[in-house]
Amino acid sequence: MYLDRQRNGVYNVDMHIATIPNRKSTPCILLRESYRQGKKVCKRTLANITHWPEHVVAGLRVLLEGGEVRTEKVQDDFEIVRTLPYGHVAAVLGTLRQIGLDGLIDSRRGPERDAVEAMIVGRILHPGSKLATARELNAETAATTLGYELGLTEVTDNQLYDAMDWLLARQQRIEDKLAKRHLRDGTLILYDVSASYYTGTHCPLAKHGHPRDGDTGFAQIVYGLLCGPDGCPVAVEVFAGNVADPKTLASQIRKVKERFRLERVVVVGDRGLITASRITDDLEPVPGVDWITALRAPAIRKLAERNLLQMSLFDKRDLAEIRSPDYPDERLIVCRNPLLAEDRARSRNELLAATERDLDKIVAATRRPKRPLRGKDKIALRVGKVINHYKMAKHFALDIRSNRFCYTRRTAEIADEAALDGLYVIRTSVDASAMSADAAVRSYKDLAKVERAFRCLKTVDLKVRPFFHRLEARVRAHVFICMLAYYVEFHMRQRLAPCLFDDEDKEQAEALRDSIVAPAKRSPKATKKERTLRTADDQPVHSFQTILKDLGTIAMNWVRPKLQGAPAFTKTTVPTPSQKRILDLLAVRI
Repeated sequence: MYLDRQRNGVYNVDMHIATIPNRKSTPCILLRESYRQGKKVCKRTLANITHWPEHVVAGLRVLLEGGEVRTEKVQDDFEIVRTLPYGHVAAVLGTLRQIGLDGLIDSRRGPERDAVEAMIVGRILHPGSKLATARELNAETAATTLGYELGLTEVTDNQLYDAMDWLLARQQRIEDKLAKRHLRDGTLILYDVSASYYTGTHCPLAKHGHPRDGDTGFAQIVYGLLCGPDGCPVAVEVFAGNVADPKTLASQIRKVKERFRLERVVVVGDRGLITASRITDDLEPVPGVDWITALRAPAIRKLAERNLLQMSLFDKRDLAEIRSPDYPDERLIVCRNPLLAEDRARSRNELLAATERDLDKIVAATRRPKRPLRGKDKIALRVGKVINHYKMAKHFALDIRSNRFCYTRRTAEIADEAALDGLYVIRTSVDASAMSADAAVRSYKDLAKVERAFRCLKTVDLKVRPFFHRLEARVRAHVFICMLAYYVEFHMRQRLAPCLFDDEDKEQAEALRDSIVAPAKRSPKATKKERTLRTADDQPVHSFQTILKDLGTIAMNWVRPKLQGAPAFTKTTVPTPSQKRILDLLAVRI
């Protein structure tokens, strides 16, 4: 039985049965363990099993060699005293160590680092509170082999809280190391902000602000995620829930320039984050910082009113570069996406129709013969609910009186807005000699990678909410642990792309694209995977979560022979071909 582990400098533990010949007596049969310590191969005798029955020794030999014993009598001589899921733990913990995250957390192994690793791996496997994590680690209530792998079979939630405090004190140092690994001078930096609701009342960070989860009745916590050009997370910062997105930008610029010591960077942020005031106050005064963002709808409408946006710009291409006196020393790249135009037109028509349907009910209520709706305030209140729900106030002229109500569409305004459907404008300070128009548009679209990270953090995999902490420091540490967990998942997804629905041949997919403005296309290989649900080597296609569930069926079994004096041993489930393929992609050995 072969186990690839590293404990106290011991590598490659191999358990086997050795037969030692004697000159004038029966050979001695020993259960031995060989291992490599440094460059030296050592052996250790675990038990003398010479007195065992021959068929029991033979059965044990087969088991240790990965075979299957079919003799009923041999099966009766052993009992499995415990079984714990092991494969997914080995995959995640093995990846964490292969990418060197354990060394970034701390160069030396210790109880705090082990506890942090356990919380990171536990966040990927079974997101939950620190109390639930502690129960899953302890020997008596273990849900996986994670506690055994890290030597945390007797841990409390208070010890995990102490490890969180220890980690928070090292956050800047860890982020600096991640930046050194993933960022270079002149690189793109993707930055975006999100928030999660907070159901408690005691955390000073929990404030009422602009809701992003649709839960307007709860306070929230805001956090900004800074990623490299490939979407790999590098740093995260937590803000109070009432901090506006643009107000978080200044601290990120200081972080990049002062802590990461990058001379030249290009910051990419959405139109709600990099605003005109942030450009003037936070970006332009800092040397070596360029930026890429987009214009808001009113600014685009203003360009159209000045005849700077004309449909003739797109006679040959769906992209054109223009100049405007309102944006001196800046480049404006106008893009037109016909599919986006159709989608916006359809959405507008549906919202207009839904608004009119509900407004007609109010009109009918003012005209009904019995108990008609009366009072200007009452009518306006019901109209306001409808208008605000569908966000269509700008498209309707309302006439509200004490005894009647009517409305009409603003056809001219609707037509003006429809003329700009499918248009968006990229705004950047990067010189054309350093970045082409196509590259600038592609860089802005790369913000989708940060959105994907938020989706994994908030809903799909890591479930950053609900927050089970009251102290500000613990909330910050919790969000940082979730970011480190996504860092591990990011690298796992890259390696597992052939087994996932993800497109592993992105260069070919990009070549199939008509232009950078057009919607992204999937490569033929990815399309075939999606259609057949089979990989190129005829294995089932997985999502990230189903891969973890599949690997979780690889179990570690604690086996105890019924013979007196025979030592207990562990036996791991033999991986299926599909599981072996996954482990090979991760370069993890079971």
